[in-house]
Amino acid sequence: MQTYDFIVVGSGSAGSVMAERLSASGRFSVLVLEAGGTDRRFYVQMPLGYGKCFFDPAVNWNYRTEPDPGLAGNADHWPRGKVLGGSSSINAMVWIRGAREDYDEWAAQGNPGWSYADVLPAFKAIEDNEAGADEWRGAGGPVHVTRCDHLVHPLAQRYLAAARQAGLKLNPDFNGASLEGVGIYQINTKNGRRMSAARAFLRPAMKRRNVRVETNALATKILFEGRRAVGIEYEQNGRKKTMRAGREVILCAGSINSPQLLQLSGVGPGALLQNLGIDVLLANANVGANLQDHVGINYTFKGRSATLNQILRPWWGKALVGAQYLLLRSGPLSLSMNSAGGFFRTDPSRSQPNMQLYFQAFSTVIPKSGERPILTPDPWPGFSIGLSNCRPSSRGEIMIRSKDPREYPRIVANALSTDADVEEMLAAVKFVRRIASMPAMSEFIVEEILPGPSITSDADLIQDFRRRSGTVYHPVSTCRMGPEATRAVVDARLRVHGLQGLRVIDASIFPEIITGNTNAPTIMVGWKGAEMVLEDQR
Repeated sequence: MQTYDFIVVGSGSAGSVMAERLSASGRFSVLVLEAGGTDRRFYVQMPLGYGKCFFDPAVNWNYRTEPDPGLAGNADHWPRGKVLGGSSSINAMVWIRGAREDYDEWAAQGNPGWSYADVLPAFKAIEDNEAGADEWRGAGGPVHVTRCDHLVHPLAQRYLAAARQAGLKLNPDFNGASLEGVGIYQINTKNGRRMSAARAFLRPAMKRRNVRVETNALATKILFEGRRAVGIEYEQNGRKKTMRAGREVILCAGSINSPQLLQLSGVGPGALLQNLGIDVLLANANVGANLQDHVGINYTFKGRSATLNQILRPWWGKALVGAQYLLLRSGPLSLSMNSAGGFFRTDPSRSQPNMQLYFQAFSTVIPKSGERPILTPDPWPGFSIGLSNCRPSSRGEIMIRSKDPREYPRIVANALSTDADVEEMLAAVKFVRRIASMPAMSEFIVEEILPGPSITSDADLIQDFRRRSGTVYHPVSTCRMGPEATRAVVDARLRVHGLQGLRVIDASIFPEIITGNTNAPTIMVGWKGAEMVLEDQR
């Protein structure tokens, strides 16, 4: 059995950071196990290739939730990255840190070292913002952050004008002094290519002699001696293998796979594990519990003149933007699907924004035969204004179904399962219509396509967003951080309560979901987690 100082399970947003930072000094050897394959694929590297990756089993786990009463009984599609870089290789690249209050709440819950003042230096160290460094932004870091103000479709400016007419302020930098308001999203790209965690961190680390990355390597069990993690069992190309960790095993497999691997290894809800015939090493009901996620919906409109639909749908348009991208690394294919957005409060009495907006200068209502809607723009000038809740009170869980590590776990999202979540979503969709009714937008709109003008009553609006809402791909908190094992899985230094030599360092440790997209915060968790691991070495 070969021994490495550290075994990192998962090469995603946090795992890639761990590999780079733990190996940088040359003192330690690092093994990274990735269940997926290479990220050197055209549609992974091309930003708008996101749509092609959305259902591709070559790079995507393609999870599915249990039928959800809160979503009118729909079983929601949950894409997660199964590739070097993890979900940072297939996401929409919107670079949002979250609100100051989010992290101050993390610290207030008994997690020292995780306040906004604590995490801000990590965010700045990670970033290479093309706008340059200031009190909030970082420059010179591994992740290049692109400002898209001069790159987005002109219709985005019309959206911003309408949002301001509806009472929202213009925010030039969501990662600056305040999150609230509307503006153009920053994205993690560089020279027209996706700046995934693999590109920023893992690829540089792979050039070092003390780093080994194994792809198509599915971790099946954590190996223990007593209550100390000492290695990993995994399957690769039909063979079962084991590797030993001389110092620590670090789970960076994400909010689905980290709790799954813990449960398969005897760490989790005791009754569940016993019923499945798994020996219980450590009973902790929080493993896989406390699942939180953002839920979103789009309102789609037909416009009076061309949107991106008219260039992205016809063959000649695809050829044009394809040539633009291949030759110049510019144009629509070099950007995210979400060009603009913002954050607002459904009730002015709230202390911070509770809703996020997304603007897309194209629409995908009508799919081609046999194709999913996200892939083909509509034949008419369309655009969408979307939204998602920022701090939902609904909670779900992720639990294994059997001892078989290849069987997908049972995902119970419980979306929109509380009255508070339903009430704020109702207020939010009404506000989307308010934005659309403002002069800057209404003069451009021919008609509302979805949900359509016939949907007006509160009951009908609720029925509509239950039927059409779904995840915006931000599951967190299934191995949440906290000072007590009765309410958490890891402590403030991300060590699994009750065990030695084992940490979880990924989005699953969030004590509470943050306000906005979760990729940048997950990379930050990897950065700070690596600092803690290195500080704790003797």
